[in-house]
Amino acid sequence: SSNSNRLRELGRRRGVRSFLIDAAGEVDPAWLEGVRRVGVTAGASAPEALVREVLDRLRELGVRGVREMDGEEESVVFSLPAELRIEPD
Repeated sequence: SSNSNRLRELGRRRGVRSFLIDAAGEVDPAWLEGVRRVGVTAGASAPEALVREVLDRLRELGVRGVREMDGEEESVVFSLPAELRIEPD
């Protein structure tokens, strides 16, 4: 998704090795060599089950001490565009 691509780009701009994956099996063990910390984030459209599978894969590869952190709660509401609204009679 566009959000996921932006997250990866932001990491790279900050000098953080960043990867975009669609499945837990895409996590390359080589990515973890010499790494002390791993961060996982997901775009809004990423299913929670996929995130859990990625965390499980990281554990399989030896990552210890997985800690979940709460993100920012979003309360933005977008109005339906006028051309898509059906007005009551």
